Amino acid sequence: MPVDETSQPIELLVSVSREAPGTLGSQIEDQFRRAIRDGTLKPGARVPSTRDLARQLGVSRRIAVDAYAQLAAEGYMALRQGARPHVSETAALAGETVTTQQTRPPRFDFRPSVPDVSTFPRAAWLRSLRDAVTTITDADLGYGDMRGVEALRAALADYLGRVRGVAARPANVVVTCGYSQGLAVVCQALAAGGAKRVALEDPTWPEQVQTVARAGLEPVAVAVDEAGMRIDLLEEAKADAVILTPAHQHPMGVVLTGERRTQLIAWLRERDAVAIEDDYDAEYRYDRAAVGALQGLEPDRVVYAGSASKTLAPALRIGWLVVPPALLDAVTAEKVLADRGTGRIEQHAFADFLTRGELDRHLRRMRARYRTRRDALIEAVRDELPEATVRGIAAGLHALVELPHSYDEQAIRDGARDRRIHLETMRDYWPKPSGGPPTLMLGYAKMSEPTIRAGVLELAEAVRAARA
Repeated sequence: MPVDETSQPIELLVSVSREAPGTLGSQIEDQFRRAIRDGTLKPGARVPSTRDLARQLGVSRRIAVDAYAQLAAEGYMALRQGARPHVSETAALAGETVTTQQTRPPRFDFRPSVPDVSTFPRAAWLRSLRDAVTTITDADLGYGDMRGVEALRAALADYLGRVRGVAARPANVVVTCGYSQGLAVVCQALAAGGAKRVALEDPTWPEQVQTVARAGLEPVAVAVDEAGMRIDLLEEAKADAVILTPAHQHPMGVVLTGERRTQLIAWLRERDAVAIEDDYDAEYRYDRAAVGALQGLEPDRVVYAGSASKTLAPALRIGWLVVPPALLDAVTAEKVLADRGTGRIEQHAFADFLTRGELDRHLRRMRARYRTRRDALIEAVRDELPEATVRGIAAGLHALVELPHSYDEQAIRDGARDRRIHLETMRDYWPKPSGGPPTLMLGYAKMSEPTIRAGVLELAEAVRAARA
């Protein structure tokens, strides 16, 4: 059957042999059927024209035309005059059991540390990205400096010095694919240098414990109280490094006090140790003045780490490290082994975004919006759960809701899940079981004020049901 097809060639992994059993046409048909049945060729997938297929296989076009006609008659192929032949949309995947598990979206999403990505400044980012693609040099389209694009490292050094008090030079900035990768390469570098043990805040991110262990280091939990990490316990930990969130401890929301900062710097010098400062959301502050980065007090012993995940969107996989000179070569070497560099076009775009002041403008807008949502959460909790104590609200993207000891935290979690309320509790962050009161972690960044109030009302019903 004649088919009027488009001329652009499409390659396909099909072969025939005159020595194989069966005709050349039947060999073509069998391979197409098999590919469609096992899912290698999906419904709707475009395939070569008969002319193109005949050329690829070195057979006459009539053989290809007859094979396609047979496949079309069986329902495997869709042929239409003037259109590219393709796999039929109704082609069955024989032998495949398809199980589609629909995960219903949450009615109320209180997960902490998740920004409102709907506010991502698309127009401003598109302008920076367009400028980056237009102006990037041929040399910058190669691998380049593994520490990152020079323009971004310079822009980050200026921005972090101005906003966070970081003592940074462009030469000491390493661009990463987010905080998680930054922590991993630093831990690998420490392990390669002979480090054995790393102290972590207790509670802390579970992923940090796993990252430390994966690097071959022993994670050691050090308690956190209302003044931050217990620096007096570091000596007992016998650690070679410490990971902490001094500006806004995650998840408790406390700030490392000035006295403890002084104690920590003294410990780093006495122990000849390194601190890794995770400055994950210090830009979002509401009821207190900005707290400068720990790194500014001891740049030769503190690795400063940040990313765009909380300030802009997790999808923008750009993070940064400000690395002490003694560790710079080792960290750079680990970055090379990790991925040979973060996307350079995006780095140029982010450099332009920073230097034009777009991040500053975005953060000013979001601080006001997040503060309003935080206030709505506090008010709703006080109205619906008067027995609860709200903590950790001066900064960040979540609040702690502490309930009396008599409440069953697991039952509350189960009840919230049944009501399609997504949240986390403190037990998600303690390396060891805690004897503390049931504590809910409620993020407020993603929801509007009316949704926050409705969500807290529903959550309060789950709490009362669990108590009953």
